[in-house]
Parts: sequence; C-alpha cells; structure tokens
Amino acid sequence: MAEHLSQSELDYPFKLLEYFNGFRVSKVIFAACELGVFDLLLKSAEPLSAQQVAQALGTSIDGMERLLDALVGIEILEVETKDGTAVYSSTDVANLYLAKGSAKSLHDMILYYSQTIYPLWNNMADAIRQGKNQNEKTFGIPSEEIFQAIYRSEEEMLKFMGLMNSSWVLDGHDIVTAFNLASFHTIIDLGGCTGALAREIAKVYPSSSVRVLDLPHVVEMAQKHFSQENEAVGFEAGDFFDGKIPAADLYVLARIIHDWSEEKCLTLLNKIYNICKPGGGVLLVEAMLFENRRGPVLAQTFSLNMLVQSQGRERSPSEYTLMLNRSGFQNVQVCRTGKSYDTILAIR
Repeated sequence: MAEHLSQSELDYPFKLLEYFNGFRVSKVIFAACELGVFDLLLKSAEPLSAQQVAQALGTSIDGMERLLDALVGIEILEVETKDGTAVYSSTDVANLYLAKGSAKSLHDMILYYSQTIYPLWNNMADAIRQGKNQNEKTFGIPSEEIFQAIYRSEEEMLKFMGLMNSSWVLDGHDIVTAFNLASFHTIIDLGGCTGALAREIAKVYPSSSVRVLDLPHVVEMAQKHFSQENEAVGFEAGDFFDGKIPAADLYVLARIIHDWSEEKCLTLLNKIYNICKPGGGVLLVEAMLFENRRGPVLAQTFSLNMLVQSQGRERSPSEYTLMLNRSGFQNVQVCRTGKSYDTILAIR
C-alpha cells in the first residue's frame, strides 16, 4: 500500500480520508436496512419523496432526506426531481442484495454486522493490547465461551444463523464447484448451521447424500426457521468436538477452523482423519491470506474480527496445508475462488 499511496497521498490524503470515513458509509447502509428503506422502495410502484418514506417508516423528514441523499451518493439509490421535489428509487443492486425479500438478500448479514460486530469493533484496541476477544467487555460473557456469547439469546442466535445463511446463499455455489465433489457419496457439513451450504452441495451433486451436524439447539432453530419444502438435506444433532462424528466420505468445515486456536483445530482435524477411509477427505472453506502478507484486505479484516470475537485467526494456504499435513492429510489442493471464501480439499 505504501508504494501505491506515497506521492499522491502526500499532496492530499484522499485515500486515507476515504478509509477514515468508511465506518460512516457502513452505518448509512446499516441504518437504511434497520429502518426498512430498501424494502419500502422495492414494494413501491413509483419513486418516493423523503417525506413519503419518513411517514411510512416513522422517522423525521430531515433525517430521512439526509440518509436518502447519502445512499444516492454511494450509488445505492437513484434520485430525480418531479415537480420540484426529489424522489428516490432503488437500484437493481439494492433490490437484489439489500431488500429483505430477495433470494440473495444480505439483510441478515447487515443486521449482524451492525448490531453485533460493530459494538465488538469499538473495543478493537483492547483486543490488540490483550490479545483476546472482547465478548466480556462488550456483552458480559467470559472470553473463553465464544459460542455462549454468539448464542447468548434466541434473538442473537437467529441473527448469527441469518448471517451464515446469507454468506452461503451468496458464495455457496462457487465454493461447492471449486472442486469436483461428485465422487463423495456421503457428505457431512460439520457445524453447517442453517444448511444453506449443504443445500448448495445437494443441488450441484444430487446423487450424494448430504447432512448437517450441529449442536442440538442449532438444529432445532434451523429446522424451525430455515427449513425448505422438499428438503434435500438431513440434519443431525451432535457435537463434533466432544461427541461422535458419523461416518462419511467427505467432511465440510466451512468457517469453522478460523474460530479456534491451532491446538484445538489440530485436535478436530486429527479426529476427522482417523474417521476417514482411504479416499475420504475434508473440505475447508475459509478466507485465505496471501503468503506475502499483502492481502486480501477482506481476509485481513476477517482475521482481526476473529481476534475481537473468537479464539482463532485467518491463515494462508501454507499454514492450512501444514496443519492438515500434521493431522495426517498429505494430498492437499488449494483453490482460490476470487470471492470472499476459498477452499482447500485434503484427501486421506
């Protein structure tokens, strides 16, 4: 970054100011989602004025006008003038990703970022000083109990599950097609939460039997709130750290390894290796760092998030490969998807 920013930023720090202002831009989108702006505009047959939006959503006209203008500024909404009044409408991007009713909606992800991740990041400096998560300072939950913090109430659990569901609706297809998994006839998504990624696997590989193994209360909530008609995925209650892991040809660990210390990850990977038959394997799904430590910025910020929220970190392909080798897996392949998450397939 230094060589890219050096001269131009010395003249005037445009890029630095953009970075400083990044949290404000995030909060503009977060507030609009929480207030229901995108849902209202999607359902409206015509563009709406700030006054109409404010009246429909129960906000001040002045505050809403400023919010709508900011959304136009970041190119999420459109504005035009009719009879001397500014009227606002959604863009295709807002309709697809920000309105609650869309099949690819990131609404749940945004709510989780705004209401859970954002408060944690207020304590980032303390996380860096102490080298541990800030669940206790932020939510009053001991730092060792990371999923007790994440699942501290039914409402919070649903928000987290919505986040995971949004992630795999967005990235799932690229993940499950990164490698050809057709030879694996039984696949278990360990910690598969709502089953969104497992459904993508079942969709692409209809001949495979696909199941989710997760904690009993997670399975109960998944079946209650995220189940689908003609469900192609089975659910099984269990604890892959402390309980028995059922037999399968392939085990999926999607955004699981990054939650935990290396010691705990090796314990889990060793357990999976010992269950695997020759030719069986494990598919890791994580945001991988570059070997030269120069990015991707998304993975680097995810790693900071693991510091402030969990006990883990993001890693480079070589670090994951070493961990898998130490667990017994020698045939390791890496695939970068070019999106948020990458994949590693390790075969026994």
